[in-house]
Amino acid sequence: MTRLAHISDLHFGRTDPAVVAALLADIAAAAPDLVVVSGDLTQRARHGQFRDARRFLDALPVPYMVVPGNHDLPVYNLLARFTDPLRRYRHYIARDLDPFRQVGDVAVLGLNTTRSLIDDFSEGRINRRQMARIDQVFAGLEPTVFRVVFTHHPFLPPPDRPGERLVGRAAHTLRHLETAGVDLLLAGHLHRAYAGDIMTHHAKAARSILVAQASTATSTRLRNEPNAYNLIEIAPPRLTLRLRSWEGARFMPGLVTCWEKHNGCWVRLSTDTGLAAMDRTMAASPAPAGRLSPGGAEA
Repeated sequence: MTRLAHISDLHFGRTDPAVVAALLADIAAAAPDLVVVSGDLTQRARHGQFRDARRFLDALPVPYMVVPGNHDLPVYNLLARFTDPLRRYRHYIARDLDPFRQVGDVAVLGLNTTRSLIDDFSEGRINRRQMARIDQVFAGLEPTVFRVVFTHHPFLPPPDRPGERLVGRAAHTLRHLETAGVDLLLAGHLHRAYAGDIMTHHAKAARSILVAQASTATSTRLRNEPNAYNLIEIAPPRLTLRLRSWEGARFMPGLVTCWEKHNGCWVRLSTDTGLAAMDRTMAASPAPAGRLSPGGAEA
């Protein structure tokens, strides 16, 4: 089994230091094989906010992968936004904007969906070069390798908002994801936690792909949901999605959803709000003391 921690929308500059500290403690207790960070590390792409995000990443107890979000592009510095919008991100966070990593029998590809030269730069898009990268990185893998792609902008809307705007060129990109055998898509952006099959929304989808969206892990900009992140246990043909939610003193176990692939299609087996063995162990661990990473209100 491979365990991923999926966190998103950290928004340093608008974080609660207690939540930041508790998130690091909870991830350490969960001991995932890899942390996937799906964008918006900062609130306004300022130097101090990127430095706080850098310290947070350095404090993670396990390997991580990260892609930028639209908030990691400068808003008020128009020259920087249109000439080199991710210069600060590359300086403080990562130079590779489309990272790839394999952990055991799980291969993970991140795609930078941020774009400054579109009508609404808060939205995102995937280009042809990135579609070719999907084809390339997964082509030489063994058929048994479980394939994951993560972006900042979503491929699947929330169940109660089917008209929510999705990542640009989603339908075209799906054809490459299907051919590459991708089984799981991770994203954030909406500050909403939900999961589902891509086929429930994209009528022309030819293959079942599971989607897991993450809420904001640490931002004070909540959208009727608590701070939360996903723990994902991959043991093909089964996948278990565990929501870890902030409850005022620590992250606690939330909704647990089990999926299994039958005849090429993802089927939801059960949804459980009870505590599994791992959840009991983590819930019994002491609450974090002190501040483990910086946070605070935006200047």
